Parts: sequence; C-alpha cells; structure tokens
Amino acid sequence: MDKRPKRRKDKYNPYTLCSEKGRYYVYFVDVNNRIQMVEVSKSVFETFNIFELEDISQMNEYDRHLEHSEVYEHTLHKKKDSREWSLEEYFENVQITENLHMAISKLPEVQKRRLNKYYFEEKTFDEIALEEGCTYQCVQRSVYRAVEKIKNILKKL
Repeated sequence: MDKRPKRRKDKYNPYTLCSEKGRYYVYFVDVNNRIQMVEVSKSVFETFNIFELEDISQMNEYDRHLEHSEVYEHTLHKKKDSREWSLEEYFENVQITENLHMAISKLPEVQKRRLNKYYFEEKTFDEIALEEGCTYQCVQRSVYRAVEKIKNILKKL
C-alpha cells in the first residue's frame, strides 16, 4: 500500500490517505476507537489531498503568527535561552562564576564537600548526614555557614 507522506495531524484532520494499485483509501479511527478503511474515488482522494496541504499551510501560518502575538512563560524562557549574549554579558557571567569558584575554594574541606553534595549533587541534609555519620543539624548548620561565608567573600570583591 502506498501511504502518503506523513503529514501534521490535529483533531480536525484525523485521517490518513493511501493508494494501492490505482485504488484510493481513507483511513480513520471511528467513535468506537476502531480503524476504518473507506475506498474513495480518485477525485475525492485528490480533494482530501489538496485539503490536507492547505490545512498544513494554514496551521503553519497560524503558528508563526501565534508566536508573535501571544507571550507565554515557556516561550519567553525559550527565547531567553536562545538569544545571544553580548560580549559584556558573557564576560560578566564568566567573572561571577570565577568569583564564586574562588569563594568556594576558601571554605574548609568539610563545608566544601557538604555544599557540593547539597547544591550540586542535590542530596538532602538527611542523606549527607547518613553518609558522613553525623546529625541532620550538623550538616544543615555547616551548609548554611558555608553560604554565609561565600556571601561575605563576594561582598568584599
């Protein structure tokens, strides 16, 4: 069976066009969720084919205009992430990152390790306490103090 190229579907054109040995068919799912195959004439087949192509064109046109006319949080994030940074923004970001690494490097080893586990490995205070054989409060206090030390170091820069 010669299937048509895969085309964009939506709830308004839920059918598939096929042809085989000069015969033309339309496949669709009925209300009982069963696939139905109906043989149609060539003119009906071509009409459906033209309709699909026009429908695709209209959906694409709508999508292009919708993107420009409506603003949603997820589209803003996508645009924000895709935009190019200016040279100043890039170097400012690099400088902030370097300052943060430098501040973390000045922490005692225990605080560095716990900070890394909590923020970068996304472990809970309980998990860290269990790994290190200490209490929840000890780990929590250590991480909070590390954050305060980092803030103080960064303020001085």
